[in-house]
Amino acid sequence: MRTSRTASVSAALTATLVLAACGGSSAEDGADADGGADQESAAPADAAAFPVTVEHALGETTIEEQPERVASVAWANHEVPLALGIVPVGMSEATWGDDDGNGVLPWVEDALAEMDAETPVLFDETDGIDFEAVADTEPDVILAAYSGLTQEEYDTLSQIAPVVAYPELAWGTTWQQMVELNSQALGMAEEGDALVEELEGYVSDTVADYPELEGMSAMFSSHSTDDLSQVGFYTTNDPRALFLEELGMSTPELVAERSAQSDTFYETVSAENADLLEDVDLLVTYGDDALLTQLQDDALVSEIPAVEDGAVVMLENDTPLAAAANPSPLALEWGLTDFLDRVSAAAEKSR
Repeated sequence: MRTSRTASVSAALTATLVLAACGGSSAEDGADADGGADQESAAPADAAAFPVTVEHALGETTIEEQPERVASVAWANHEVPLALGIVPVGMSEATWGDDDGNGVLPWVEDALAEMDAETPVLFDETDGIDFEAVADTEPDVILAAYSGLTQEEYDTLSQIAPVVAYPELAWGTTWQQMVELNSQALGMAEEGDALVEELEGYVSDTVADYPELEGMSAMFSSHSTDDLSQVGFYTTNDPRALFLEELGMSTPELVAERSAQSDTFYETVSAENADLLEDVDLLVTYGDDALLTQLQDDALVSEIPAVEDGAVVMLENDTPLAAAANPSPLALEWGLTDFLDRVSAAAEKSR
């Protein structure tokens, strides 16, 4: 694997915000054991770029001055400032795909190590956004371009600092859009564009070594081992499904049709209608060989050509590579070759 590039508000929350505004709970007054609260972001942005206004699905956000303290919530948004040379003061804790239990995915660990930086404060989002923890880091901006923020959550976070939400659909942000919106908020739009161009070039160059994938019909699916009566799949509103297209593969007809009619990132089809997936040459899913056996033993699901042929990429649950299959700025270089190796091996089984 390649090393990642570096470059209704509660009374308690209200009290936290008041204290923060008065300096009574300043991160500088007492860093916690996690280390991140005291570190200032080394923002190389041009202060003359401000004020900056970013439009998104929940409104528009204006950042008046160059942010020195950057926080992020939800999946992977912290990777944008890290890739641009800024260490966040707080970011979401990784609760899936973390291989060593420290709440930080390996490609983020790599970036922090390259910058000789301590781990930022980690926000536990298991039960939703921890507004008080975010407020305690005293951010100047909160990045959430890839997220599923509700209007209420957005409004609550906006009482802490300006917030950048997703461009159109909840959890429907591509990795390119994640970079674009978050870098705009940092006053680094040009650097963000350069990062996208660099990463797209890396993807293109890497995929060129796998010509056998060109045009293959691929679906990113999800299956419950307790109930195979439904076949779940990610729509092209989701970056996972779109990424398969970016890798040169095509979208099955049913997935394309459902995606065009849907405003969600995930849909299901009854296994009784598995024949509607007769053009699926390759399947990417979360699970192991035991799940593949279960799928192939099922009279209905086994009608899907990819399942029958065993042309299935099994991404072991809760592993870094499974997490990296949802593309993000730092995960791309970390896991793309390994991911493509698995896809290529599965493709060889497709007839």
